[in-house]
Amino acid sequence: MIEAAGGAVNLLRQAPLGKFDPPGYPKEYSSWRDEQRAWLNTVALLELSYHMPELHLRGSEVIPFLEEIVVNKLDPFPVLRAKQLVVAGPDGNLIADAIIFHEEEDFYRICGDTDWIYFNVLKSTKDVTATVNPNWYGPQIPRDVFRVQLQGPLAHDLMAELVEGELPSVKFFHIAELSIAGKKVRALRHGMAGSPGFEIYGPWEDQEIVRAAIEQVGQRFGLRKVGALAYGTSSQESSWMPVPLPAVYTHPDLQEYREWLGPYSLAALGSLAGSMTSTDIEDYYIDPIEAGYGGFIDWNREFVGRDALRERFENQRRRKVTLEWNDEDVVSAIAAGFFGEQKGQTLSLPVPHYAFYPSDVVQGPDGSQVGISQWSSFSDNARRVISTAVIDITHAEVGTELVLLWGNPDVQTAHSDAQEVRRIRVTVAPAPYFTKNIRDAD
Repeated sequence: MIEAAGGAVNLLRQAPLGKFDPPGYPKEYSSWRDEQRAWLNTVALLELSYHMPELHLRGSEVIPFLEEIVVNKLDPFPVLRAKQLVVAGPDGNLIADAIIFHEEEDFYRICGDTDWIYFNVLKSTKDVTATVNPNWYGPQIPRDVFRVQLQGPLAHDLMAELVEGELPSVKFFHIAELSIAGKKVRALRHGMAGSPGFEIYGPWEDQEIVRAAIEQVGQRFGLRKVGALAYGTSSQESSWMPVPLPAVYTHPDLQEYREWLGPYSLAALGSLAGSMTSTDIEDYYIDPIEAGYGGFIDWNREFVGRDALRERFENQRRRKVTLEWNDEDVVSAIAAGFFGEQKGQTLSLPVPHYAFYPSDVVQGPDGSQVGISQWSSFSDNARRVISTAVIDITHAEVGTELVLLWGNPDVQTAHSDAQEVRRIRVTVAPAPYFTKNIRDAD
């Protein structure tokens, strides 16, 4: 496919899948702005049941298998704990991240982008087997578990009233076994929107009863259900990168994996668009250190990409930051998308970007490229448009003024015509944007 398209960049610029659009529930319940405010001020109910695929691993050698391909430390990993999984390619660039739940002695549940892990299970000689529990982007059939999150400063108080019996003290990324409305569930202490929270999951057939109980108790705490529009912005304030481009398109050691993925994989269907016009797909890659995972890396063992990643760790070039977009320039860009003779790229709210893998050029004072802006959104909590970017360390200090190029210069994609490129002034801000408070729910 890549060769036939004239390269990976050409393939992805014509790919059919636009910006992230989770299936299975409404775009809004109250309004996306009201829903955003809830995870900062009261408590929000976020939906994870439909868009995330799950990979279930079973066997006595799951951890030894994973240690061959993930960069982060897995030992010790007792039952009823969760960990972040980060996987890199042989060149040290990021392929994907996910969350792994240790459910039973020889049973692990992985949520997120799991293609690389599944591929390696199929090739492994270790005692490990895998079962895919697909999301709802395909057939909308019952799944193994439903999954929701309660996020916000009142999440702990709501949970204390919601569960039967006393809510136990649950440490960060630990899992509690609870009962809600007579139904057994599990709850991961986790925060997705930068605030304290719990990720509740249980048997698919029990979800209506559990959801009804959450909503009933939640009325007393200002609970807001979060629709698909606001959900697409929930990672922005905490600066997690939801869908970085997987670094799988060029390395010769990944040729077999590319063939296995085929034409219906996310790596083939996800669109690439933005003001960045390089024809070299490797220019769009990021590495785990730039994504903020440098502290997770376990240097005391071998894993795929270790040597290349060590070199990147010792010579880090870019850093993850938040960019604050200039209000006047945003208003001007919005107007240019609708009015005037020179047509600008539409800037929609709350999610301005228009591709699955957005990549916009960020320039320094001299006009040279100093980084890439990826996921962007309007945050009603910040009262501005912000985006997550990787910026050269020399320009990554908070307060540095840069310029983001908005539009598709001389490039036609499946989701946008060639547009006049507009300059949007941006200011470097911290990542995460607000003080991260996801550990403090007790």
